[in-house]
Amino acid sequence: MVNRPIQEPHDDPGPDAFHANDPASGEESDGGELEQLRADLREATNRVLRAQADLENYRKRARRELEEERRYANLPLLRDLLPVVDNIQRAIAAAEKSTDGGGLLDGIRMVASSLEATLARHHCQRIAALHQSFDPAVHEAIAQQPAGDVPPHTVVAVAQDGYMLYDRVVRPAQVVVSILPATDGTPTR
Repeated sequence: MVNRPIQEPHDDPGPDAFHANDPASGEESDGGELEQLRADLREATNRVLRAQADLENYRKRARRELEEERRYANLPLLRDLLPVVDNIQRAIAAAEKSTDGGGLLDGIRMVASSLEATLARHHCQRIAALHQSFDPAVHEAIAQQPAGDVPPHTVVAVAQDGYMLYDRVVRPAQVVVSILPATDGTPTR
């Protein structure tokens, strides 16, 4: 007698198992599986492309934010330096009125010129204001003055210079703005 292993019924593949792998008998099921695999591949490819695009957008945004931080990093320093510029300009004005301050006046002018050149090197520029049309984005009106010889809303005096760093206002210029004089003696806006 020959010893053969006894096969359990669930181990027997049966006659249908051979037909499942037969291309002639299972075209419909293989075609559906192939289409499903293709759809899965397209979906996975789209996910990868979206992830790559998201990563590239993140890199661009991070680069832009870093550049902006670097560009405006000196803003607090410049705000602290501007009162120094103001005091030097006041000293120049006072020395111009004095008759005996020629040397002092020249020295203060040199310091003011040097300081303004330093500000300009750091892209901090004075805001043009005098005789300009009033612009609330860069000018701060502190007073109005009737003026018949200039159009209304024109800056007729500058109380304090304003400065910009690149395209951002560090400090607006404090200005006096012209208004139309009234015919009855009271100024109009």
